[in-house]
Amino acid sequence: MPRIVALAGATGLVGREILQGLLADPSVATIHVLGRRAFDAGNPKITAHTVDFRSLPTLPRVDEVFLALGTTIKVAGSQEAFRAVDLDANLAVARAALTAGAKRAGLVSAMGANARSGMFYNRVKGEIEEALSALPVEGLVIARPSFLAGNRETLGQPVRSGEGIALAVSRLLGPIIPRNYRSVSAAAVAKSLLTRVPTAHGREVVLSGAMQP
Repeated sequence: MPRIVALAGATGLVGREILQGLLADPSVATIHVLGRRAFDAGNPKITAHTVDFRSLPTLPRVDEVFLALGTTIKVAGSQEAFRAVDLDANLAVARAALTAGAKRAGLVSAMGANARSGMFYNRVKGEIEEALSALPVEGLVIARPSFLAGNRETLGQPVRSGEGIALAVSRLLGPIIPRNYRSVSAAAVAKSLLTRVPTAHGREVVLSGAMQP
């Protein structure tokens, strides 16, 4: 049967790659793209929805949902605003998709995600993982990338200095850095979800090293 997919975060580094993968997949008939701002669909497969993640409308029927919403505390402006995106918005989309019939979900998380971490960023990432794991979905795939390699400037996003430093170090010292902590391309993260979510059963965590080519 043709697949109907929901995607939140299509304008981000990994979300853009997920969208391109879904567009290229002949088994995907419709992609419902959810975002706070108007999205130029430019493809008949895409149905764009401009939404308020704090009060989502009822979604059309979907089979799967990909959750790629994410920001930084610096960009968001506060810890509360960061949590509203990385935890609250992703969870709201997951719940709405579940109500709309979704059986499987894929999440872009981060290495170090731990709901009991002393680091705020890692703690929030762990909290969204735990919240999604408690939902009654047939399959949940969690991708935990290390520093992402990709061009944020082409997306109109601020460059994250930590990612640039990590990428330079990875290029220089790659062979001696543990695979889970090497920079990983956004395309590789997207591929890890695109290949696993359609047939997912239970909960699977994909560490950064397993995404490396």
